[in-house]
Amino acid sequence: MKGLDTNVLVRFLVADDPVQAEAARDFILQEANRGSPCFINLVVLCESIWVLERAYGFSREQIGMVLSNLLISRDFQIQNDEEVREALAIYRAGATGFADVLIGRLNRSSGCDITITFDRKAARLPDFRLLTE
Repeated sequence: MKGLDTNVLVRFLVADDPVQAEAARDFILQEANRGSPCFINLVVLCESIWVLERAYGFSREQIGMVLSNLLISRDFQIQNDEEVREALAIYRAGATGFADVLIGRLNRSSGCDITITFDRKAARLPDFRLLTE
């Protein structure tokens, strides 16, 4: 299995640089044809979502579709895919950013009963509690 860096995944998803996008697509398909999905770790996933939102203006709905497609694709294996699926469902509801939701889900699955935060938006999620200053 081969891991992908953020820049390769983003080129694959947005195809803004034709040469790099083709190289990324060819590599991913070649690996998939060998029966070896490309690995996407959580840092790469969160960075990619941030880039898609900030640099390319993807909406929450578009991000949701990208994540759904990555999760069902046989071309990719996503780290902690169950927590990512749970986070995606919460993210789609519009409460806060994907990374915050994923932090809460990962902490819960690691045995935390709650995640303490100063982030008022994240504190609205059931996995978080606001720490007052």
